[in-house]
Amino acid sequence: MAGTDPSSRIDSVRRFNRFYTRAIGVLQEGWLDSPFPLTEARVLYELAHRKKPTATLLRNNLDLDAGYLSRILSGFEKRGLIEKKPSEDDRRQSLLALTEEGHRQFAPLEDRTIQQVGGMIERLSENAQRRLIGAMQTIEKLLAPAERPESGAKASYLLRPHRTGDMGWVVHRQGVLYAQEYGYDERFEALAAEIVAQFIQHYDARRERCWIAERDGEVAGSVFLVAKSKTTAKLRLLYVEPAARGLGIGSRLVGECVRFARQAGYKRIVLWTQSELDAARHIYKHAGFRLARKKRHRSFSKQLVAETWELCL
Repeated sequence: MAGTDPSSRIDSVRRFNRFYTRAIGVLQEGWLDSPFPLTEARVLYELAHRKKPTATLLRNNLDLDAGYLSRILSGFEKRGLIEKKPSEDDRRQSLLALTEEGHRQFAPLEDRTIQQVGGMIERLSENAQRRLIGAMQTIEKLLAPAERPESGAKASYLLRPHRTGDMGWVVHRQGVLYAQEYGYDERFEALAAEIVAQFIQHYDARRERCWIAERDGEVAGSVFLVAKSKTTAKLRLLYVEPAARGLGIGSRLVGECVRFARQAGYKRIVLWTQSELDAARHIYKHAGFRLARKKRHRSFSKQLVAETWELCL
């Protein structure tokens, strides 16, 4: 496990870089015994998998110097690997495409790449392969440059019903996040476990729901709506992962609870929260809930002020 000091972490990243570049053969003169160095192979890959890109698009996607990319493309053109056509949208730009010869030379490189990667992972068990891919996706997500949504658009996510494995994950994340952000002890995690256990054991699909928010294939948040009585529903365990906050997920989850409660015939929704949970309280207020009661108490190793909120439907 990497140490906590910066130099130890830097050494860990550099060690991984050395390992991985050796594993995939980056330091070889020709990528996978082909006549193409790694950078040229990357350009060929983009040309083969994109529909007539421009040099500007390639430069931005590959983060290459404009002059360096221009020399690579000129070399490809002299060797008959690519063809250029003026763009109808911008006559200053050329649309690039592999020629028949370009496809012929790229094909064995693509085959060898697939064989190499397949050979690396085929010795691993199914579970180990999933762990490997998950770790790679995590590295890519953490180190990728932050994307700026165009025209105010927000990153996409989806809501789905709960399925096997979700309950354990929700309890785990509730325990971890409330410990990290508010200092709650393990008794809060125990409370979350009791709530989800009761939900599963007494689940009534006509009157109860759990919504799981997913972003990029990972759980980004959740909420439960359960029956308190024939006329009253209770909203429970709303949470949103820190990396997914600011996308409107919390408001959407609460909105789904309100919509379903009306459809199921409830007359009101109640919820129990703490006065220090400002973000959640803001969502509840915006959804139309009103603060009904307050009560001081000591729970989860802290002095707290519990709040009961209500929404008449």
